[in-house]
Amino acid sequence: MSEPTSSGVKEDDNLALEYNSNNVKKAKLNSTLAALLDDPVLADVPKKPTLSDVDTLISLELGSAMRVSVLKLDNTSFDVALMNSATVKDLKLAIKKKINEMEQSKMGHRHISWKHVWRNFCLSYHNEKLLNDDAILQDHGMRNHSQVHFIPYVMSRASKRHSRRRKHRFFHGLNRRE
Repeated sequence: MSEPTSSGVKEDDNLALEYNSNNVKKAKLNSTLAALLDDPVLADVPKKPTLSDVDTLISLELGSAMRVSVLKLDNTSFDVALMNSATVKDLKLAIKKKINEMEQSKMGHRHISWKHVWRNFCLSYHNEKLLNDDAILQDHGMRNHSQVHFIPYVMSRASKRHSRRRKHRFFHGLNRRE
């Protein structure tokens, strides 16, 4: 048996070795990252952090970001980190990301209709409803360690603005004769 002399076979071997070495490097990087994220000092870093997550957490340590506690309707709460210049929309996005991450770790894949959530509930800070997505949180007086609440609210169709929630009366008007 003689060794193949064509350069194609040797190139295939080189590609396989390069591919395997890249996989080994990725595996080492992932194991190192997993070990770092399991460290109690880095407990607030998400399991799959993005660059913006890390940037926000660094800014939090430097004082140019704030940690906001969100109280859910079942009286449980969780914290989200936001830049000091964040808007209500940024807060909603951070809440969405945090809850999806928490649900993913507990139950696997579970879909939450955020359109439904924001249509039926809004956020409140010191009994002031945060309805304008473009409003800056600091303009409402929010600082580091502030707490916001979910409150039930629905948007009226006519004005496209939030109004007081009414009890749903399914049979209202059916017995009325005109």
